[in-house]
Amino acid sequence: MANLASDKLVLASHNAGKLREIAKLLEPFGIEVISAGDLGLAEPKETETTFAGNARIKAHAAATGSGLPALSDDSGLEVDALDGAPGVYTADWAETPHGRDFSMAMAKVQNAIVATGAHAPFTARFVCTLCLAFPDGQDEVFRGEVEGELVWPPRGDKGFGFDPVFLPAGEKQTFGEMDPDRKHGMSHRAQAFRLLVSRFLDG
Repeated sequence: MANLASDKLVLASHNAGKLREIAKLLEPFGIEVISAGDLGLAEPKETETTFAGNARIKAHAAATGSGLPALSDDSGLEVDALDGAPGVYTADWAETPHGRDFSMAMAKVQNAIVATGAHAPFTARFVCTLCLAFPDGQDEVFRGEVEGELVWPPRGDKGFGFDPVFLPAGEKQTFGEMDPDRKHGMSHRAQAFRLLVSRFLDG
């Protein structure tokens, strides 16, 4: 399993923002990325309580359903004042009957922090776990993290999800304000991806 012997990869996600980021990261390697949504694959239930567990569920479902290598991304926001919440349930905090509303989710996180009586800085981290699964059932998992703090009001409209309230450590711009290329170079997803590249794509 030393090399990714395919020029096509299925992203086990229906999230357009993740598809854009992953496709951009894989573009230099000549790998075409298609989403599970584009192939009409159903989204499996994420029943695990860890990022790695849920990443494996999604990647194996897409690899089995497509017959191609599949890459999943289970990521989320861990807030220290909330004992690591929302964590693996980050997307759930944004769910509404009409789709995901991250403006609402950011407000919920802020209200939850206020309720704890915690004081700024509100330290937090984005966590990304990538799982690359193959149709034969093998997989490997890669984890990346980026530390920072949460700020309000939300700033910027260049990212997605919780990006407008996440200020990476040592930076003056939130992920929502940051040039996408700069964000992609330092994000939790980029860190996990570098580990995947080192394992499968270098050389």
